[in-house]
Amino acid sequence: MMSKTDGQKLEEKLCYTIKNIGMERPEAIEKAEEFCEGYKKFLNHSKIERECVKYTIGLAEDAGYVPFERGRKYVPGDKVYYNNRGKNLILTTFGQNPLDQGVHFNIAHIDSPRLDLKPNPLYEKDELAYFKTHYYGGIRKYQWGTTPLALHGRVMLKDGSAVDLHIGEEKDDPVFVVTDLLPHLAAKQNQRTLAEGLRGEELNILVGSTPIQDDKVKAAFKLKVLSILNERFGMTEEDFLRAELTLVPAQKAVDVGLDRSMVGAYGQDDKVCAYTALMAELSAEKPAFTTVTLLTDKEETGSQGATGMASDMLLHYMEDLVECEGERVRDVLRKSMCLSADVNAAYDPTFADVFEAQNSCYLNKGPVLTKYTGARGKSGSNDASAETMYRVIRCLEDEDVMWQIGELGKVDAGGGGTIAMFIADMNVDTVDLGVPVLAMHAPFEITSKLDVYYTYRAFRAFNR
Repeated sequence: MMSKTDGQKLEEKLCYTIKNIGMERPEAIEKAEEFCEGYKKFLNHSKIERECVKYTIGLAEDAGYVPFERGRKYVPGDKVYYNNRGKNLILTTFGQNPLDQGVHFNIAHIDSPRLDLKPNPLYEKDELAYFKTHYYGGIRKYQWGTTPLALHGRVMLKDGSAVDLHIGEEKDDPVFVVTDLLPHLAAKQNQRTLAEGLRGEELNILVGSTPIQDDKVKAAFKLKVLSILNERFGMTEEDFLRAELTLVPAQKAVDVGLDRSMVGAYGQDDKVCAYTALMAELSAEKPAFTTVTLLTDKEETGSQGATGMASDMLLHYMEDLVECEGERVRDVLRKSMCLSADVNAAYDPTFADVFEAQNSCYLNKGPVLTKYTGARGKSGSNDASAETMYRVIRCLEDEDVMWQIGELGKVDAGGGGTIAMFIADMNVDTVDLGVPVLAMHAPFEITSKLDVYYTYRAFRAFNR
């Protein structure tokens, strides 16, 4: 082997290069495969927030977590959880350091873009029955046409009882669909911009095509659907007014590629970070700093509401937590750190023109630190300080975690935000860390198994 030149040695010493995990550490491929089997199962049980919280509580209780009790004194290694309205879950492992030295937050969101039913959704037209929808979050509407969909959510009946719906996921279940035009008749539609390939008011869900056998009723096809819902769930049409019902892709999580190196599924933004942060939390034993892992809601619509990060939900929990040690919450928060666990857009060679290659993240190069998000001039962004970047990078490097850094596309190509700014507004040093995703916000998103596994390792490093 030829010896390195002085220039090569200098280049190796001074230049920064992001390395591919599969090339550098092929032994990690099998570990990533094994880790992602649990991840795919998590995705299949967590299509919506309520289901995610319910499934996660089961995992947490199996790992020894118990409901948090305000005023109780806890010791290092104790594990507790707090369920907020069935849509948020906070998990804590008490650390060896006192709370006045700060806590380590990992915060991920568990809502994803979807099609919500309108409050009065059911109608019939030309002897077909439909649901009207209002899309939730940032979707590319044309992607939802002809995609098999499943109905999920909760209905509060008039007597106050709650009914959870889950139709379209089991082997023999029916599915639902938004229809689209055949190419033979789409000449006029083809003249629309891509953004209007399907319009919001065209995202109507086909739910039935047979009537009640009574020629005296006014809407026999709509009534047939209502009769089925009534028989199965005790619903009447009025109950839609008290419901949270949504359509999500019926597709299960699957391996992608001949090498099975990737995961394809709905909702990986941001359940991939929720799962990796959760697994790191569950594996924490007696960490140096108390861990607070939060699975939150409403990020895709701006984080507003009682279960979103813009609420005081987390602040109130922290007030109760620090009360156990007689501390002031402001003193704890200013000493704390947070990983805002959210995804970034992986570089896609097919659409390279919207990315700035030198500052993009790539599949198979590990979790991506995103120093800031926002749009154009960093609008709506938390911009992590040099000190915060140093501390987080030090955590990763001390545990030999391969990672990368990246932005969300070219400066003027668009942009996006995370919950980072909301936790930073609580006077907590915060930076985004998560998994690169291809086809983000599509009904079927793609992640690398190596990136998923190394993101879990990153959160574990942060929790030590």
